[in-house]
Order: sequence, then C-alpha cells, then structure tokens
Amino acid sequence: MSAVVAQTLHVFGLRSHVANNIFYFDEQIIIFPSGNHCVKYNVDQKWQKFIPGSDKSQGMLALSISPNRRYLAISETVQEKPAITIYELSSIPCRKRKVLNNFDFQVQKFISMAFSPDSKYLLAQTSPPESNLVYWLWEKQKVMAIVRIDTQNNPVYQVSFSPQDNTQVCVTGNGMFKLLRFTEGTLKQTNFQRGEPQNYLAHTWVADDKIVVGTDTGKLFLFESGDQRWETSIMVKEPTHDSKSLDVIQESESLIEFPPVSSPLPSYEQMVATSSHSQLSMPQVFAIAAYSKGFACSAGPGRVLLFEKMEEKDFYRESREIRIPVDPQSNDPSQSDKQDVLCLCFSPSEETLVASTSKNQLYSITMSLTEISKGEPAHFEYLMYPLHSAPVTGLATCIRKPLIATCSLDRSIRIWNYETNTLELFKEYQEEAYSISLHPSGHFIVVGFADKLRLMNLLIDDIRSFKEYSIRGCRECSFSNGGHLFAAVNGNVIHVYTTTNLENISSLKGHTGKIRSIVWNADDSKLISGGTDGAVYEWNLSTGKRETECVLKSCSYNCVTVSPDAKIIFAVGSDHTLKEIADSSILREMSAFDVTYTTIVISHSGRMMFVGTSVGTIRAMKYPLPLQKEFNEYQAHAGPITKMLLTFDDQFLLTAAEDGCLFTWKVFDKDGRGIKREREVGFAEEVLVTKTDMEEKAQVMLELKTRVEELKMENEYQLRLKDMNYSEKIKELTDKFIQEMESLKTKNQVLRTEKEKQDVYHREHIQDLLDKQSRELQDLECCNNQKLLLEYEKYQELQLKSQRMQEEYEKQLRDNDETKSQALEELTEFYEAKLQEKTTLLEEAQEDVRQQLREFEETKKQIEEDEDREIQDIKTKYEKKLRDEKESNLRLKGETGIMRKKFSSLQKEIEERTNDIETLKGEQVKLQGVIKSLEKDIQGLKREIQERDETIQDKEKRIYDLKKKNQELGKFKFVLDYKIKELKKQIEPRENEIRVMKEQIQEMEAELENFHKQNTQLELNITELWQKLRATDQEMRRERQKERDLEALVKRFKTDLHNCVAYIQEPRLLKEKIRGLFEKYVQRADMVEIAGLNTDLQQEYARQREHLERNLATLKKKVVKEGELHRTDYVRIMQENVSLIKEINELRRELKFTRSQVYDLEAALKLTKKVRPQEVSETEPSRDMLSTAPTTRLNEQEETGRIIEMQRLEIQRLRDQIQEQEQITGFHTLAGVRLPSLSNSEVDLEVKTN
Repeated sequence: MSAVVAQTLHVFGLRSHVANNIFYFDEQIIIFPSGNHCVKYNVDQKWQKFIPGSDKSQGMLALSISPNRRYLAISETVQEKPAITIYELSSIPCRKRKVLNNFDFQVQKFISMAFSPDSKYLLAQTSPPESNLVYWLWEKQKVMAIVRIDTQNNPVYQVSFSPQDNTQVCVTGNGMFKLLRFTEGTLKQTNFQRGEPQNYLAHTWVADDKIVVGTDTGKLFLFESGDQRWETSIMVKEPTHDSKSLDVIQESESLIEFPPVSSPLPSYEQMVATSSHSQLSMPQVFAIAAYSKGFACSAGPGRVLLFEKMEEKDFYRESREIRIPVDPQSNDPSQSDKQDVLCLCFSPSEETLVASTSKNQLYSITMSLTEISKGEPAHFEYLMYPLHSAPVTGLATCIRKPLIATCSLDRSIRIWNYETNTLELFKEYQEEAYSISLHPSGHFIVVGFADKLRLMNLLIDDIRSFKEYSIRGCRECSFSNGGHLFAAVNGNVIHVYTTTNLENISSLKGHTGKIRSIVWNADDSKLISGGTDGAVYEWNLSTGKRETECVLKSCSYNCVTVSPDAKIIFAVGSDHTLKEIADSSILREMSAFDVTYTTIVISHSGRMMFVGTSVGTIRAMKYPLPLQKEFNEYQAHAGPITKMLLTFDDQFLLTAAEDGCLFTWKVFDKDGRGIKREREVGFAEEVLVTKTDMEEKAQVMLELKTRVEELKMENEYQLRLKDMNYSEKIKELTDKFIQEMESLKTKNQVLRTEKEKQDVYHREHIQDLLDKQSRELQDLECCNNQKLLLEYEKYQELQLKSQRMQEEYEKQLRDNDETKSQALEELTEFYEAKLQEKTTLLEEAQEDVRQQLREFEETKKQIEEDEDREIQDIKTKYEKKLRDEKESNLRLKGETGIMRKKFSSLQKEIEERTNDIETLKGEQVKLQGVIKSLEKDIQGLKREIQERDETIQDKEKRIYDLKKKNQELGKFKFVLDYKIKELKKQIEPRENEIRVMKEQIQEMEAELENFHKQNTQLELNITELWQKLRATDQEMRRERQKERDLEALVKRFKTDLHNCVAYIQEPRLLKEKIRGLFEKYVQRADMVEIAGLNTDLQQEYARQREHLERNLATLKKKVVKEGELHRTDYVRIMQENVSLIKEINELRRELKFTRSQVYDLEAALKLTKKVRPQEVSETEPSRDMLSTAPTTRLNEQEETGRIIEMQRLEIQRLRDQIQEQEQITGFHTLAGVRLPSLSNSEVDLEVKTN
C-alpha cells in the first residue's frame, strides 16, 4: 500500500435528502450525514468524528438510531446492490456490527428504517415497485417476516415501531396509513383506512397506541388504535400569492461531464412531485417529532409549529410558532425562509430542537426561548454556520491566512477558516459562480460569475467588488503563486491580467475546445492548461506562446497539474488513466481501475499525489508513481469530486464535490507524522477595512458614547428616586414588625405558663401509674410461684412412669430380637433355595429375551434401511427439483435485471416474469412442505411401530390376566352350554319368521315398483292426451275462423254479384265486373288450399312426436332396470361385509380361547421351556405385519383377509401342539379332567364377551 495517509479532520456540509438525516447521540453530540460519511458533531466543543461509508458505496439513503443510542443503521447502495450496515456507536472508533447484504427477495434500495424499542429488531422499507416491508432479527441476520405494503407503485415515506411494543408497526406513504402487528411469523394489518386517502408524508408515536400523521395539504390527524380521533388543518398566516415553491437549482452547464449518478434518496422529490400544483401553496408537513408535552411539526416553508396536549381531552392545541430567520447576507432575504423543514429532532432532555432543511441547512432553538416569546413567533439559529445547498464549483486557498474560498451553484461565496473550522464570510449574489481564486495574501478574490468576472476585496465583514471584466461564464481562474498575475478562462482562450494596474497583458489562444483546468508553475513563468479537446499546453508568459504541447483527441482532460520542478505535467481525463507528460510526449500512463479521475494535485514537496474520482473517493499515492495498484483509497463524497487543493505547507488536503460538501484532511507521511512546514511563519491577522467604513464606525461610536452618557445620568436620577421610595417603605415595615414582635412576646409568655402547669399534672399522673404497676407485678409473682410448684410435682411423677415403661420395652425388644434371628435364619434358608430355582429360570428367560432382541434388532434394521433408502430417493428427487428451480430463478433474475433497463417500454413483460418467479417460489415452498410432510410421516410410522410394541406387551399382560380368569370361566361352562342350546332353539323360529318377513318385504317392494311404473306410464298418457286435446282445440278454433272467413266471403260475393246484376242491361260493363269478381275470389280460393297444406304439416309433426315419446319411455324403463340391478348388487356387497365382520369376531374369540387353553396345558405340565418359543411364534406374525405396514399399505379388505388367514394357521398349530402333548407317555390331566372341546370354549367365550 501507499505510504501516504490522509485523515478526515472536518467537513462543511449536509446531505438533507437522506431519510431521517439528523438525531441526537447524547445531549451534546448530534449525528448527521455529510458526503459519504456520518458525522458525530459535538455542539459545545465543536469537534467532529466520522463514520465512513462502505467501500464502493454510491451514497447513503436512510439512517436510523436505536432507542438505546448504541446502534446506528445506514442504508446504502454498494455496487448497484442495496446494503444495510449497522455500527456500534459506543465503541471508539465506531465499528461495524453487522452488514445485511444477502437478500432472498427482490429489492432495489431501502428508503426507510427503524429499530424496535429493545433494539433487537430492525424494520426496513424497500422502494417501489417491490414496496416490501422487512422485519429483521438483525443480530442473527434473520428475516422474521416480509410483506408487500403497496401494489400501486405509490411511494412509502416512513416506517416506525411503537415506542413500547416490538410487534406494533406503522407505515405511511402516498395514499396509505397502515398499522401492522407481528404475529405467528407474519405481519398482519390491524387497521382499515376509512374516508378519502391522503398523501401521508410523516408520522410519530405520541403514546403507546396513538399516532400523529401529517399530509401534504397541511392536515394533522390523530389516530388511536387505527381509528381517527382528532383532525386539524394548519393555517397559512401570511399571504401566499407571492410565495414560490422550493427552487430546485438546475445546472445550466455541468462543470465536468461524468456518468450520471442515481440520486441516493428521491423521497423529498417524490413528496414534492406527488403534490399537485394546486397544493404547493398549502403547508406540507414533511416532519413530525414528539416530546413530553406534545409534538412539533413542520408547517410549510420556514415554519415549525409546537402542539401541546390539552389536559381535559386527548386533543392538541397549537402553542408556539418557530420560524427560520431572514438572512441579511442573501441577495433576496425573503427567500431565505422559503425552505422546507425535512427533519426534526429533540435532544434527550428536550432542551433543544434541531431541524434540517431542503437547502442543506441545520438550525436549532432552545425550547425555553419559545416559552419566553409569547404571542410572537420564535426564530431558529444556525446550529453551526450556513452551508452550501448546491454543488461546489470553485475552491481556493492562500498562503498568508488559513482561509478557504468556495463558490457554488447556489449563487453564494463563502470564506472558511480551516484552523478554527468556522465560516468567516458569506454572501449571496444574483448570478451563479463557476470559479474562484484567492490571492496569496488572503485579501482579494477573483470570481467567475455567469455574467462577468469580478475582482473583489475581502473586508472584515463584507465582500465587495472593485473591478469587473466582461468574461461570461468563466469556468477557471487562478492567481499566480506570487500574486502579481491572475489568469481567467473565456471558453477556449486564457486571459492573463496583472493585479497592479488590472490590465490584460496577454491572451493565450490555441485550444479548440473548452479549457477545463489551468495551473501555474512554481516561479510563475509558465502556465499549463488542459481542455476537452484532448490538448495539454505549456505557455510561456513572457512570449505568450506555446512551449510544449501534447494532444490526444480521444481523451477529454478534466484536470492538470505540474511537478514542483516544472519538468513533468500530470493530467487526468475521460480515458480512465493518469498521464505523465514531459517534453510534449506521454512518458507513462497509470490505469484508474474502472473509475474516472476528475481532479489531481501534487504536494509542494513533490513526495505526495492525490486524485479525486467520479464516485467521490480520494486516492493517496506516493511520488514517483508506483508501477502497480499501490494507493490508499478513502471514502469522501457522495458525488464526483470537482476541486481538490493542498495548503501551501502540505499539511492539509481540501476537497469539494457536487454533493455540496467541503472536506479538510490531515496528511501524514509513512511514519505517521505530519509533514513539517517548510517555513515557520505565522499566519497574518490583518484585515481590510475601507475608509468610509472606518469613518462611519467612528461616527457611530461617538453617537453611542453620548448616548451612554445620557443614559448614565438618567439612570443615576432614577436610582436616587428609587432609594428614597425604598427608605420610606423600609421604615414602615420596621414599625410594623416591631409591633408584631411585641404581640408575639406576650403570647409566648402565656403559653409558657400553660406549659408549666401541664408538666406538673403529667408528673403526678406518671407517679400514680408506677405505683399501680408495682402492685400488680407482686400479685402476678405470687400466683406464678404456686403454679410452678404444682407443675414440678407432676413432672416428677411422669419421669418415674417413663423409667418403668422404658425397662418394660427393653425387655420386649430383647425377646423380639431372639425370635427375629431364628425366623430370619429359617427364611434365608427357604428363600435361598427358592432363589436358586428362580435364577435358573431367569437365565433361561434372559436367553429367550436376547434371542427376541436380536430378531427385533434385525427387523428394525431392515425397516430403517428401507425407510432411509426411500427418504434418500425422495430427497435426491426433490433436491434435483429444487436445484432446477434455483437455476430457473437465477435465470429469471438475470432476465429481470436486463428488463429493468428497458423499463419504460417493457414494463408489462417484467410484471409477467415477476409473477412467474412468485409462482415458482410458491411451488418450491409446496415441495418443501411435501418433504416436511414425508418426514413427519416417517416419524409417525416410527412412533406407530413403538406404539404397536407397547400394545403387544399390553396384550401379553392381558392374555396372562385372561388365563387367570379362564379357571373361573370353566366353572360356568356347563351352565352356559345349556343356556346356549336353549337360546339356539329360541333363535331358530325367530330366524324363520325374519326370513318370511324379508320375502314379504321383497314382494311388497316389487309391487311398489310396479305401481311406480304404472304411475309413470299413466302420467305420460295423461300428458299426451292433454297435448292432443290442446291440438284439437287449436284445430277447432282454426276451423271456426275459417268458417267465419268463408261466410264473410260469401256475403261479400253476394253483394258484389248483386251489384253486377245492376249492369245486366250493359254487356260491356257486366263483362268487366264479372272479370273483376273472378280475379278477386279465385285468389281467395288459392289461400284456402294453402291452409289445407298446413294441416298436413301438423299431422306429420304429431306422428314424429309420438315416435320420440315411445323412445323416451323405453329409455326410462332401461334406466329403472339398471338402477334395480345396482341396488341389488349394493345390498349383496353389504351382506357380504357383515358376514365377514362376524367371521372376524368369531375368529378373534376363538384365538383368545385357544390361548387360554394353552395356558391351562402349560400350567398342568409345568413345561416352562416351551412357553417362550410359543410366545415368540405368537409375536412373529404381528412383527411381520408391523415391518410390512409402513412400506406396503394394503387396503382394508386385503388386510382383514390376511389377518384371518394368519389366525387360522395359528389355531391349527396350537391344536397340533395340544395333541402331541396328550400323546406323551405318563401324562395325565389334573384330577382326570379332559380339556373342553374347541367349539364349546368358543361359545363360552362369546357369551362372556357379549
């Protein structure tokens, strides 16, 4: 690494558009963002400490401090990816505690954060279009819950925790106010928005469940548990016809053309953009902060209101108004208070209120001052000093004073002191300032404004122009090292002026593009310039001509500098390299490693070099330049660095950037020591004052002196009058006090005599009480002595009695010991014999147990191997699917990343792809759920195996108990046999009756079915007859209509014929009339024939209908028959099931009875050796069933059939075993009784179980 070290000393600037950009660490220290750092600033001692941003960070987006003030969370964008870094503030220096940068969800950036009350959880809100709210257990980097807040791409402005509850969360944004609660691993909304949605800009918790919310229309709402309780509107007290919206300063021409850097947090711009033009005059509530008495909120430009809680109600009333003061140094003082308050913060003791504004300013006010100013609004004060609110375009320093001069696009010039870290002078102008240079003496500056180049004096309290040059938009100007010359750039021409007669002595022409940088050599004999045309020229000022030149048209140079010996020129530009130029040629090029160098500076000693980059970092390297990547890189600014300088003594590095911040750095050498100054000369303390100012001040001083004399005389006269008044009052008061003292003395005497009387009375009363007590004490002593004597005599008698009893008990104990020892010997002999028998039996039993355990372990091992194999197969299959899903997810993420660049034209396609990803994730979750369910099934099967083992043991115990009970059941055997026979005799006639009744029921059902068929047939016939009847009615109506028509026709024909008869005498007319009659009535006859055709069509329709009805009747009959067949099949299957269940129950009863028989046989024979194999064989089928049950699960019917078959085999085996035992020679049953038959025992057991 490089031997050159730079350490941040102080910063002048604020980044106001970072969310939650100011808060208190303790009562004296505040934290705010500046450049790419977070600054801890001690308000009392004026020192600063820095928390640098992450490496390759593109700017901070949001801050949050934990309630216990131990942790600071910073949201950043690092290499186009979002990250949250959590610092531990208690350690010195602050160290990183956690970095959250690996996310399982889509996110572009985090725009708001909040810590929980116990500081264990972190809440973070992502930007649209995702708009996810993430709930972190940040110590373990575990996402507890995530929920999408909005689907309409509305901006979200603020998230917060309840001050007392980790699970209660509030979110506000454009058209949304949501309360959420963390339960069961999810965030669930607990409120429902009512009424018209507002653009909620800010909120704060004023109690456990009460929230105050502000909107962009100047309304304040109080919500309690999600329900609105109170509403008020902030009134604009001043006329707003001439008020303007916040002026966002746009650069008319960028100082250096860099790749565009995305705005770190567009929250403020979003707030302004989402408000319509009609609402700009309304006071927008950008910030709300709660304190013990109520809350403070911003109320439009330059205005903050304090609200206090009313005692009798849960409402708030406006108590104070605080305004940003008018700045006298501004060119338009009325505009200084037209800046929006973006963030408010109270100190821990609530003594101070701090505010940050949209113009990057910090203000503070002591709360006690607000209470003093009654009626009139209080005014803020600058927390530190006025800061730049736009990119810094010019930077200069001098030799004789520790001054820094800066100019900015905010139309201001500021003079800073880097020794005391204060602002010396500040003035705003009408035009933007593009460049500045400070004279080595520190008394003059030259500034390039948009309209002119001005030479100015730095007075004690003002900056005044004394010479103007008609150079518009001068981008570069510089005083020479000696201060006798200064150069100014006018487009592609350099003008050189003298500071003595202020005349132009030379104009250097040769560049074809705009000149970006000029620098003087050490003896001011040469001037080096570089421009956008790729040319670096070295000018000789004595001749005004170029001495050397180096042109590289593919590179646009941003900055040039020269070595102290003026032999080598260093230049940086757009081609990502640092060039060493000497004698009109490039000696070497050093790569910038994927960044653009914007500025370069070399120390006066020639041992150090510093470069600034377009991403806001500073690189410190040793000179001569290293061959490899050897430099120290420091995070500095949040934008491209525009200017960089070293002080004349090489101790301090100064940097300024487009983020409006100015940094001062301490420079160290390899050993960590500061570089020694070359000259031990103190800084000058002289200042410039004009003669008119001195005369005006002298005149003012004289006037003030005379005024002071007059005030002295007036004050002395007033003091004498007051002394006289006070002396009279003192006399009156002394007389009054003397009288009161006399009265008090008399009262005191009376009280003293009363006290003496009371003392005498109390002494006599106490003496009487003492005498009475002594007498009572003597009486009690006498009574107690007598009682003690009686108790002592009783004690003596009891003692004698206890001695006698003790002797008797000792004698009994000796007798008992003797008998006990004899009985113990007998018992030990008896039980030792028994113990030997039992040990032999125990050894045999243990051998059987070991055999069973081996078999059990073998079966268990096989089951586990089968299950492991199945689990492994399932696992590999689903892992393969999961891998495929992950690959598809990665592919889709890459596609969505490409599609974001084409967002404006392909937005719909991106939404479809994100929906696909969501569905795939859902499928992945389902697959994981299937895997978990399979694992649960495996665990359940293992538990089932264990439970079945336990049930086997329980059943063996029950078998043993049943064998005991079997002896009792044998006594009732014959009685039960007789009863069973009688019951069977009674059951047989009943069964016959049931059979007859069933046959009758079937016959009746058949008859009922026939009746149903007849009914349906009759219904069909009725409907058919009805239809025929309706058809005949219609036909009859048609015939009647036809008859009426014919009658009318005949009538008309008769009348027409009668009319024709009138022309009987005129043959021609008669012929015409007759022809007319023919034409008229022959046509009607044709219509009658057509009507006849219609009747034929209707007959054909009736025939087709009859055919279709017959087909329908046959189909219905088929359906009825098939239904009958299905019903009979169903009844048959049910009967078979009932018979199978009965058979299973009988077989179970038979098995139980056979086991009881086996037990009787074993008890009779005392053959213990054969008990164990039998039990093993009995348990083997059940274990086989258990082993096969998890792998191949049979259906119920197959399983029952299999159980029945196994039980039959077991019964046959037991019968064979009993026959073998009966055939043993010399075997006889006890008492000559044979075992009962199997059929009878089954009946007995069945009756008993029933």
